[in-house]
Amino acid sequence: MTRSLVERRLAEVSEQLKRLRRDLAVAEEQLAHFADEAEEARLRSLVSETPLAEREHREAQRHAEAMSRHRAELLASIERLEGTQDELLDKLIATDGNR
Repeated sequence: MTRSLVERRLAEVSEQLKRLRRDLAVAEEQLAHFADEAEEARLRSLVSETPLAEREHREAQRHAEAMSRHRAELLASIERLEGTQDELLDKLIATDGNR
């Protein structure tokens, strides 16, 4: 792999990481919101003991779980890209060493 190709690929990976980290920040805010909402719905369900309150709790809990899965997927993507970035940096260093 040529130096310019490695540098171009590093720039692409860097941009992807920035985007994913922004998405992760948003997902974490949304997860906190959905988790709070689910907890409030759970408490309302316990107090009121109505089918409607229980359904609202289940729905809120599903939203929180979905956001938690989305956050985990973002973290896994970031981890993979960081590994790719490390490999590319190693290649860049290797091409400098061969000069």
